[in-house]
Amino acid sequence: MTTSVVTGGAGFLGSHLCDYLLDKGHRVVCLDNLDTGSLENIEHIHDDHFAFHNVDVIEHIDIEERVDYVFHLASPASPIDYNRLPLHTLKVGSYGTHNALGLAKFKRARFLISSTSEVYGDPLEHPQKETYWGNVNPIGPRGVYDEAKRYAEAMTMAYHRQQGVDTAIARIFNTYGPRMRVNDGRAVPTFIDQALRKQPLTVFGDGSQTRSFCYVDDLVEGLYLLATHDVHEPVNLGNPEEHTLTELAEMVLDVTGSPSEIVNEALPIDDPQVRQPDITRATSLLGWTPKVSLRDGMTRTVDFELQR
Repeated sequence: MTTSVVTGGAGFLGSHLCDYLLDKGHRVVCLDNLDTGSLENIEHIHDDHFAFHNVDVIEHIDIEERVDYVFHLASPASPIDYNRLPLHTLKVGSYGTHNALGLAKFKRARFLISSTSEVYGDPLEHPQKETYWGNVNPIGPRGVYDEAKRYAEAMTMAYHRQQGVDTAIARIFNTYGPRMRVNDGRAVPTFIDQALRKQPLTVFGDGSQTRSFCYVDDLVEGLYLLATHDVHEPVNLGNPEEHTLTELAEMVLDVTGSPSEIVNEALPIDDPQVRQPDITRATSLLGWTPKVSLRDGMTRTVDFELQR
């Protein structure tokens, strides 16, 4: 049986990946220290081929059994989390990635790191291709996350080039869906929570800044296809359909039927004005394109919140 280790496996994205891998017939070893993940995300899994270990990846990772894939997803990923845990975010990107790569090397496993579109910073290229080097403020409040991921990518490529580890780098763009934390701080869960509570939807800035939102099922499929391919260079994974934050807020109001109004607040420091992936590489190499429309995905996410 193919065995996959998923760091950060009790998080939003990690828990969906665990589900997907189990459906593919993998044995899944889920590692998480529950700083930002939750046992609630994996409590539905009743499978003899699933194991959870409370592990902080900044410490040595010891897996006794054979491992075929290491999916390194562990990291605080929202502004609220990495501003609350700045040093730990940097340590996860450095020590955590080093330990996860060490596991993959020891087990001769394929290694996939979940990097981020944040490596592009506030981009001067639009849409963003993998060849773009980014426009990042290393000492700004977002720098702890941006630079942790950029460092993690550099370490991943160093392990590949010098140590011969079979590696892949997924640059993940905005992803949403069921199991996102209400207090995550990102636009989709915040807007849905505010709408369901009939509170004003808070849009930062004038709302003209754009994002591209990928439904979690599509994203997880992309991670699997990348892990089972032989490409080593970074690959963008995200939905190239671009929306302003005002458009997103209006869609949430429409889907929920909420009477809430939209209010504007001050724009956070270094908040990107545009964010849209060029997925040519993912399409040509992996045959991957997102299938779930924003409205359909938003409806599924709202339905999940209503059933909680």
